[in-house]
Amino acid sequence: MSEGEVGSPLGAAQDASNSGVDSVEAAEEEVCYGQEYLNVEGLIAIIVFYLAVLLVGLYAGWKKRKEEQNQEQVMLAGRDIGLFVGVLTMGATWVGGGFINGSAQETYKSGLIWTQAPFGYGLSLVISGTFFARKMRESEYVTMIDPFNQKYGKWGALQALPAAVSEIFWSASILGALGSTLQVILSLEETISIIVSAVVALLYTLLGGLISVAYTDVVQMFFIVFGLFLALPFAMQHEAVQNIYDEKLSDGVTPAWYGEVASHDWGAWIDYAFLLLFGGIPWQCYYQRVLSSKTATRAQMLSYGGAAIALIMTGPSVLFGAVARSTNWDETDYPCGRPTDETSKVVLPLVLQYLTPKAVAFFGLGAVSAAVMSSTDSSMLSASTMLARNVYQKVIRPHCSEREVLYALWVLICINCIVATTLAIKFKSIYELFVLCGDFMFVIVFPQLTLVLYWDLANTYGSVFSFFLSLILRLLCGDKDLGLPYLLSFGTIYGEPGSCPKPEDPQHACEGQVPFRTIVTIIGMTFHFLVSYGAYYLFAVRRIDLKYDFMRCFVQKGDEVVPASSRHIREEMIQMDHMNYMEKSAYGNKGYTN
Repeated sequence: MSEGEVGSPLGAAQDASNSGVDSVEAAEEEVCYGQEYLNVEGLIAIIVFYLAVLLVGLYAGWKKRKEEQNQEQVMLAGRDIGLFVGVLTMGATWVGGGFINGSAQETYKSGLIWTQAPFGYGLSLVISGTFFARKMRESEYVTMIDPFNQKYGKWGALQALPAAVSEIFWSASILGALGSTLQVILSLEETISIIVSAVVALLYTLLGGLISVAYTDVVQMFFIVFGLFLALPFAMQHEAVQNIYDEKLSDGVTPAWYGEVASHDWGAWIDYAFLLLFGGIPWQCYYQRVLSSKTATRAQMLSYGGAAIALIMTGPSVLFGAVARSTNWDETDYPCGRPTDETSKVVLPLVLQYLTPKAVAFFGLGAVSAAVMSSTDSSMLSASTMLARNVYQKVIRPHCSEREVLYALWVLICINCIVATTLAIKFKSIYELFVLCGDFMFVIVFPQLTLVLYWDLANTYGSVFSFFLSLILRLLCGDKDLGLPYLLSFGTIYGEPGSCPKPEDPQHACEGQVPFRTIVTIIGMTFHFLVSYGAYYLFAVRRIDLKYDFMRCFVQKGDEVVPASSRHIREEMIQMDHMNYMEKSAYGNKGYTN
C-alpha cells in the first residue's frame, strides 16, 4: 500500500475531504463477500453455539426464579456478582463485534495510529475505575442516571436520553458486524443472521436480567479468546501473506500498517483521543456491572480487570487488520481482489474465511458471534434499565409499583431490540457507528456526571442549561453519518502548501478540523459551572426571594438558604423523614416519593 493509501481520520465518514473517497460512491458500492453457496457445516456449528449460549442464559435465569423479583435483582443481579464472573462480563461487554471487526477494519484502511477506539475505550475503564466506580458503588445507586434524578429531580432524566440512544447505536453497530461476518463465512443473508442473533440475546435477557447476561458473558469470553488467538497464527503464516513489517512508510523505517497522521489531521486525532478516553466513562452497561459488585473495592477491581481484557484483545484485533494489509489477495481464493472502500468493513471475516483452515474459521466465527452477543444483551438491558427506572418511574409514573417497573423494563427491552435490529439492517457502517456511540456521551453526559459526583453546588439550572447548550453546539458542528450540515466551525487546521493541489491552485493546502467535540465539551462544562454557581449566588448569597426559584433548587433552612437536594440517596431519605408535610411538598416536581 502506498503512502497515499495509508488513509486518514477514522475513515472517510467524518470528513470526505480527508480521504479522497467520495462518500456517495462508497455508500453505493457493492460489498463483495466471495462465495455464494450456503456453508452447511458452518451453519450447523453456529446453531450449536447459539443453542449453548441460550441454554446457559436460560439456566442462569431459572436458578434465580424463586428469589424476589425487584429492580435490584433484575437490574443488578442482587448486587451479588462475583469477582471472576464480574471481570469476565466487564471484558466481554467491552470486547464486542464493533471492537473486533471495527479495529481490524480501521487498521487495514488507515493504520494502527488511527485505530484509537479499542485503546481509548480500554483505558477509559482505568479512569472510570479510579475516579468514578467507588463513588457510584458506595452511593448504592441502581443506574448511572440515579445521581441526576436524586440531585436534579425529574430534570435529571434528560441524561438518560443520550445515554440510551448511544447504547442502542452500540447494539446496532455490533449486530451489523455479525451480519457481515456470517455473510462472508456462511453466505447467510445478513438480515436473517442479525434478526436471529438479536432474538437469542433477547430471550435470555428477558428471562434472567443481568444474571443471565453475566453468565453468558463468561461463556462468550472464552469463545472470543480461544477463537481469535487460534486463528491469528494460521492467518499470519498463510502463503499469500508477507511479513507485516516488510512494507514501510515514506521514511523507510516505520512499518506501513502503523499508519501516519498528516499535519492537518492532528486536530481530528486529538478530538477522537479525548472522545474515546472520556466518552467511554458514562456508559450504563459499565455502571451496571460496577453497581452489581458486592463492595466498592470489588467494583474498582472489575474495572481494572475489564481494562486488561480489552487491551489484551486489542492485539489480535489490530493484527488481523495488519495481516489483511500485507496479503496479496490475488493469490487467495477470494475472487474480488484487494478489499476496498465498503468491502474493507469485512476484512476480519475475509481473513478468517480465506487465510485460515475451515475448522479454524468456524472457531473464529464463534469468537465474533460471541463478541456480538455479549455486547448486544448488555446494551439492550442497559438502555432499557435507564428508561424504565429513570424516565418511566421517576417522571411518568412516580408512584408505580416495583412490578410495574419490571413490566416496563421487559417491554422496553423488546422495543430497544427491535430498534437496534432495524438500525443494524439499514445502517451498514461498523467503525463509524462504533466511535459515534461515544460522541454524545462525551459532549453531554461526561461533564454532567463529573460535576454531579464531584461538585455539591451543581444544580438543575446549570445542568439543564449546559445540556441544551452542548446539544445545540454539537448539532451545529454537523455530522456526515447523521446527514447534519456543518453550520458552525471553531477553526481550520491547514497542512503543508501543495499537500492537496488543485488544477486552479497547485499550492492548495489540505484542511482539517480543530478538535471541536473537545471544545464543545469544555464550553458545556464551563457554562454548567457558571450557571450553577450563578443560581447559588443569587438565591443563597444575595438572598433573592425563593418564589423566583422556579426549579426549586434551594430551600430555607433556619437562617440559611441551602441546596434543596443532594445526590446521596440515604442522606435525602433522612432529610425527608424530618420534614413536615408542607416541606415535603416542595419536592413534588423532583419526582421523589415517600
